[in-house]
Amino acid sequence: MNWDNNNKDPWGNNNDAPDFDELMKKFSSILGRKKPSSNGSGGDGNKRGFKLSPSRILMYGLFGFLIIYASQSIYQLDASERAVILRLGEFYEEQDEGLNFRLAGIDERYIENVSLTRRYTQTNSMLTKDENIVDVTVSVQYRIANLKDFVLNVKDPEGSLRNAIESALRHVVGDNTLDTTLTVGRENIAQEVQTRLQSYLDIYQTGLIVQQVNIEKTDPPPAVKDAFDDVVAAREDKERLQNEAERYALSIVPEARGQAQARIRDAEAYKLAVVANAEGEVDRFNKLLEEYKKAPEVTRDRLYLDALQSVLSNSTKVMVDVEGGNNLLYLPLDKIMEENKKKGDDNE
Repeated sequence: MNWDNNNKDPWGNNNDAPDFDELMKKFSSILGRKKPSSNGSGGDGNKRGFKLSPSRILMYGLFGFLIIYASQSIYQLDASERAVILRLGEFYEEQDEGLNFRLAGIDERYIENVSLTRRYTQTNSMLTKDENIVDVTVSVQYRIANLKDFVLNVKDPEGSLRNAIESALRHVVGDNTLDTTLTVGRENIAQEVQTRLQSYLDIYQTGLIVQQVNIEKTDPPPAVKDAFDDVVAAREDKERLQNEAERYALSIVPEARGQAQARIRDAEAYKLAVVANAEGEVDRFNKLLEEYKKAPEVTRDRLYLDALQSVLSNSTKVMVDVEGGNNLLYLPLDKIMEENKKKGDDNE
């Protein structure tokens, strides 16, 4: 129950009411009575003051009790706080921020910060789908979404949260292999754990909402950690070699394709050259044939001389047979040409 405290006290009165001394005087004038002095002189009694009657003492005590009780019953809630009030053990109301009231000694009050994000971390050994053991560290961020459920439905909401985390984690890890849990499947495992954990909390009506689940660490048991590290190193080497092979393939395949295209073009050019050369030889032979038909002897001698010139122009040694003798004349044309070249250089 909230009060608007602008210019009013908790009982709805304006703040310009008389102060405490004036209020006490009014109570004294209403309920208190003067007693005459022992000598019966009213004037002397006024001078010596008056004595408090039992009813007046009772009223003072009651008034002080009300003030103390009001101070215990009125309290302030911050913007992030909410309170649940139980009256005689039963839910009465949920109070928001601001000035609030409860019956002290009768109502039970539970105050919680509903905007605070809380964090819980735990580590458990889990059995994977392929019957391997893995140590999983999970952290959960959560907050209170329904304060009434948080206070009333579960005796230990955060203890229920811990049990629900372990149950959800064991279920999800049990559906995944060791390799998936330790490497690429951690993000998917965290999402599945969050979904399953929230469903458990909703079934229990704990009033908690899960904001985020993180798989902080997944490790094999210490007894097999060295062997597992070797497996991980081998897997990394395999991936590295595969990547290198893929990079080499990406570089060598285009080069091979380029070379193949170049050879194909060279072959096509050679084909065209051979065909053109053959066609040219055919044309030349046909023309020679026509000339040969016109003058066979002349054409034959011309062909002989052309063939002899072609052979001798490519030869560096000439053997001359002397008619009527047994000796051969050897002409080393290559050496003669070299000597002539040297002489020409020296003359220069």
